[in-house]
Amino acid sequence: MVGLSVGEKHFIQGGVAQDLRCDGRKRLTYRPIYLETGVIPQANGSARVRMGATEVIASVKAELGRPTPLQPDKGKVSIYVDCSPTAEPAFEGRGGDELSTELSTALQCCLLGGKSGAGAGIDLSSLIVVEGKICWDLYIDGLVVSSDGNLLDALGAAIKAALSNTGIPKVNVAASASGDEQPEVDVSDEEFLQFDTSGIPVIVTLTKIGRHYVVDATSEEESQMSSAVSISVNRKGHICGLTKRGGAGLDPSIILDMVSVAKHVSEQLLEKLDSEIAAAEADEGES
Repeated sequence: MVGLSVGEKHFIQGGVAQDLRCDGRKRLTYRPIYLETGVIPQANGSARVRMGATEVIASVKAELGRPTPLQPDKGKVSIYVDCSPTAEPAFEGRGGDELSTELSTALQCCLLGGKSGAGAGIDLSSLIVVEGKICWDLYIDGLVVSSDGNLLDALGAAIKAALSNTGIPKVNVAASASGDEQPEVDVSDEEFLQFDTSGIPVIVTLTKIGRHYVVDATSEEESQMSSAVSISVNRKGHICGLTKRGGAGLDPSIILDMVSVAKHVSEQLLEKLDSEIAAAEADEGES
């Protein structure tokens, strides 16, 4: 937890009210974003994202599995976040476990949509190999290396970058299998299919401090929030998911305004991420 004096609390709140934050940013300005891809060689795809002093890593592992009977035409994706105890003393013991669960659930909501698959930013039907029999299971792991606020947005950006870095092996299916038999498959070691990330949204968290809200809040700013709403927005401006934390209730009109602000901010964030991912992959290709 961030320990602040009364004077420091007033300074943060007063700055937000006057659109001038402690680090010189305006309310709707992000910290500089640094991004690297291919940081974990053993994974099918990986990325590291740094926003200020917040640093996270995401990795994607693809394994062949069997689709569920309820969704025979879709693959499966699971997201799990681990908060390293070295990132913050509060993450030691139960504190880290609770935050890990909260972040994992929020990411599932923002990136995978509802249980029916509606609103999913990841196209699960693209993960099917043989309908009803074989699919790809994607295991997405996030690790919080260093924490200084806005973990959800950083993890969302890292997952988007890791998926754009993911190569799924090409699978050749033997045509002989009939009925309920599992068909034989040959997984290529040389040919890989790139994952389509064009529909994957970015997450914009608006943190309410006093009467105003800010994006990319630091830990000190988060300690002064009444509530925070995280909205995932895709390239078409569609809302893919929404999650709220903090005890204070919000008037529906404020949430509608937050959604409109998040749509506007997401355009700049998507542009920034696209150029960072392209640059990171170019660097990786040269090395």
